[in-house]
Amino acid sequence: MGDERTADRRIEIEVEGGRVVAYEYGSGDDVLLLLNGGPGLACDYLRDAHTFLADRGLRVVAFDQLGCGASDRPDDPALWTIERYVREVETVRATLGLGRVTLLGHSWGGWLAIEYTVTHPDAVRALILADTAADLPHLMTELHRLREELAPGTDARMRAFEAAGRFDDPDYLALVEALDRRHVFRGDDLPAPVVRSLAGWNTAPYRAMQGPNEFLYVGNLKDWSRLAELHIIRVPTFVFCGRWDEQTPACAMRMVDRLPFVEFHVFEASSHMPFWEEPEAYRARLIDFLGRRRPV
Repeated sequence: MGDERTADRRIEIEVEGGRVVAYEYGSGDDVLLLLNGGPGLACDYLRDAHTFLADRGLRVVAFDQLGCGASDRPDDPALWTIERYVREVETVRATLGLGRVTLLGHSWGGWLAIEYTVTHPDAVRALILADTAADLPHLMTELHRLREELAPGTDARMRAFEAAGRFDDPDYLALVEALDRRHVFRGDDLPAPVVRSLAGWNTAPYRAMQGPNEFLYVGNLKDWSRLAELHIIRVPTFVFCGRWDEQTPACAMRMVDRLPFVEFHVFEASSHMPFWEEPEAYRARLIDFLGRRRPV
């Protein structure tokens, strides 16, 4: 279930480091701003799962972050920091005149959403943290657990490849692929918007900020944690994840325990993309939250 509709408006915006492309669906003052995962992925996979909300009175806005999709791809490693991406989000929000937004961040976009909300609390009306975490050292501990659950000895094998820098070894890549099938997307066929996003993946920001794959964090965000600041996010917040999520329910609970106004849900048949793995159940939960959110 997806809505691959043409954007009502396509806007080019100058940000620090280059130009990004934003997509708007619907109109009005009730804005849902989407921050997709990656980093380095085009927004298609997240955008197309949420454009249906434009028919329910929301103005849905997504954009290709700098370095991916239709946006510029500068060759400057200094640009790949979460602080610069926070400034990018604020430039997009201000340029488009979005006012206070409901902010939905998925995966890396969730880390960015947390960092943005802590930095610009007055710009956020409500927050949706999708398949994400607020403590990356803890997440890496969880990923080591998931690696070992794949089969006894898997984590040790992967650590050996990683210590030798053999990230492109076919045997190592086969283990990563098996983990992807278990913890990133559990369906048989990837939805077309996901395929489009993956096809244009710019791995430069991904490797600089995260690492070589979804199950190893060695980039400049490896020590990032905002657990200590979550208590200052005083807006209605919806945290969700999949039962099999790479960013696990244990990661989600660390956020839930610290956010003042929070709801939490686990999609039992999903991993990292419930909006594609359980679309009907996901839409129902999302619509319910959006219908009840109230500024605090």
